[in-house]
Amino acid sequence: MNLSTISGIVKRGKGRGKDFGFPTANISLTQTIPEGIYVSHVHFDGQAFQALTFIGSAKTFGETDYKAESYLLDFDEDLYDKTIEITLLKKLRDNEKFDSEIELVEQMKKDLLDARSFFHTLI
Repeated sequence: MNLSTISGIVKRGKGRGKDFGFPTANISLTQTIPEGIYVSHVHFDGQAFQALTFIGSAKTFGETDYKAESYLLDFDEDLYDKTIEITLLKKLRDNEKFDSEIELVEQMKKDLLDARSFFHTLI
């Protein structure tokens, strides 16, 4: 079920995820992984957390910076400068360019429901 595992040190992004209600832990990528949204586990400090991970460049905002951004479900702590490991479990969809931030956030909410459903089936 594990598609790929990546790791890195969490760095500050542009803060858009937090503004949208989806704060993310951002790491640089050194390996090529198909762009898209993945259900994942994020590991640090000996713990594993359910997450959604975006791989790619933020097309909606015209960016070309290829990175990983993970939103940890039901988590509210600062991860800056921590080393995390991300295990990609299932690809939900490809990376898309949305016409507006509102459309993007609506899709992010759907992705979150899909992720919760995925993790619920593992119980």
